Amino acid sequence: MGGHRFYDPTGSRYGVPTFPWRMAPDGYATRRQLRAVGLRPGGQDIAAQVLWHSRRYWAKGTSPIRVAYLYRIDLAKTVRPMTPAKWAALAKANTARQVCPECRTDAGYRIPTSLGMCVTCADSPQLAA
Repeated sequence: MGGHRFYDPTGSRYGVPTFPWRMAPDGYATRRQLRAVGLRPGGQDIAAQVLWHSRRYWAKGTSPIRVAYLYRIDLAKTVRPMTPAKWAALAKANTARQVCPECRTDAGYRIPTSLGMCVTCADSPQLAA
């Protein structure tokens, strides 16, 4: 049985053409694979999927079956270029993430969300109470 139970090229079992790990036919790609070559799905629906078992997720108590959605490469569109306004908005958002909400100073780096404040404030004995 193995990985072939995920082999459903017509989509009759899973509702969309489904393939086991590393058995998807040419002409399909994940979002990440499309992006690596300067493409995006461009509004198209999911064309197929890859299913596989992952022991890592099974050990965490979640579903051990993982999925990767595939899109048709021939229907993909080029990635939209960044406009000056988008670059400015991104720079503003990144700058805001550098300001410590505790001491209101620019930390010079992006504040870790795990700390919620700059490292200096997180290490401060006044806040450790």
